Amino acid sequence: MSAPVRSPRPSRPPSRRPRWGLRLATGGACLVLAVSGIGHLLVRELESGIHRVDAFGGLDNRPKDTGGGVNFLVVGTDGREKITPREKALYRLGGAPCNCTDTIMLMHLSADHHRVSAVSLPRDSYAEIPAYTDAAGKRHPPHPRKLNAAYAEGGPSLTVRTVEQLTGVHVDHYLEVDFTSFMKTVDVIGGVKICTARPLKDDHTGLDLPAGTHVLNGGQALQYVRSRHVDGTSDLGRIQRQQRFLAAVVHQTTAGGILLNPVRFNRVAGALLGSVRADHGLDAADLVALGRAMNGITPASSEFASVPVVLPGVPLKGSGSTLRWDHARAERLFTALREDRPLTHRPKRPRATPVEVDPGRIRVHVLNGTDTAGLARRADRALHATGFATTGSPADAATPDVPHTVIAYDPVWDRSARSLAAALPGARLKPVAGQGEVMQLTLGADFTGVRPVRLEGPDTGENGLGAVTGEEVACPEETQTPVPRDATGRAL
Repeated sequence: MSAPVRSPRPSRPPSRRPRWGLRLATGGACLVLAVSGIGHLLVRELESGIHRVDAFGGLDNRPKDTGGGVNFLVVGTDGREKITPREKALYRLGGAPCNCTDTIMLMHLSADHHRVSAVSLPRDSYAEIPAYTDAAGKRHPPHPRKLNAAYAEGGPSLTVRTVEQLTGVHVDHYLEVDFTSFMKTVDVIGGVKICTARPLKDDHTGLDLPAGTHVLNGGQALQYVRSRHVDGTSDLGRIQRQQRFLAAVVHQTTAGGILLNPVRFNRVAGALLGSVRADHGLDAADLVALGRAMNGITPASSEFASVPVVLPGVPLKGSGSTLRWDHARAERLFTALREDRPLTHRPKRPRATPVEVDPGRIRVHVLNGTDTAGLARRADRALHATGFATTGSPADAATPDVPHTVIAYDPVWDRSARSLAAALPGARLKPVAGQGEVMQLTLGADFTGVRPVRLEGPDTGENGLGAVTGEEVACPEETQTPVPRDATGRAL
């Protein structure tokens, strides 16, 4: 989809409230930039790079604007006609461009600028498209379709109307990003680190990542966030990967100091805004201020959720299978956004390594292969605390001088064995045919402790909204429960 020629900005109607508190922040941001000597140039260049769309023209009966923070509707569009033939072949972007949205997301910046909440709206969601008049003057009555059909039928304005009608959330600003700007932005920030507990392979996009940690360039990142055929989760699994990716971007841009470095900020913003379309009310000065305001946002203060749905999907004539929302849980989610409240209310927990198999399904018998009394009992308790189904009957191994910690497992249960190994840094895997479903863990002299783990994927949490912090879905630190030791380093 080619970007339209930028039209002159229309005069703005009087605002019903201050510009979401960013006017003061704009002054501070411009002062920082002015001191660096490039403030005016930066704002002017960013302004010239933004393509404008009329996202709010003709909208009526809109949800109440409560004034608590600011809500962005962010959509990802195709735009593959701008990608080189080599990139199309390399990243499986063949086929004709479509006038469609791959990703639809509500992003909420809290009024105090201390929290960002991103809520993904599955593109296959069942939606009632509001009545509208198309460009040819034909009137269309309300009709059921998939959510992403709103963009195909009526562009940004009908998309905003449909989302507001579905969620009851007032949209303050509209941002549209295509494949090209996405890839360029990832490359400019130096790639993005993601981790996966299981191999990810999708023949449709060309994604092929082994389990582990990877730094993705722009094209690889596009494959990662677009893949829908990795497993049986389709669009819902893709949304989880998008959440992990956004959490990684938040960490990289804040920890890397990009938002406080005018030169790097200019490069990143220029790459992003080169193919971005935005509403007329969002100007470059506000974007600069927004970037500066978000400098305090960290993975711990960013939240990610997807609208709760009821499975399986429901067929809709002419549209295929659609996802119906769990209306009670969805309403709690959107009420929290409208009231500028956090989506997550869980107490802070230790960072945990994501694993492929639920620890609760993994049976473990612990043996002490050292001369440290009580070590097997402590390891059994630590493994149980992080979720493993230990036998609760630790014992001594045949010999007390085992040099290396070993997990003996039946090859049939190899995925479970890898998940257990993630909790035991340095442990060696030993396949034993016919051993059965119970893993035998023999602690050796190199045993240092148990690392917390969790099943890869979102946690429904105490509030049942499926919301997670960026800290929970980003790549974990190398944390583990240490073994107490004496002054000589001997395990106690």
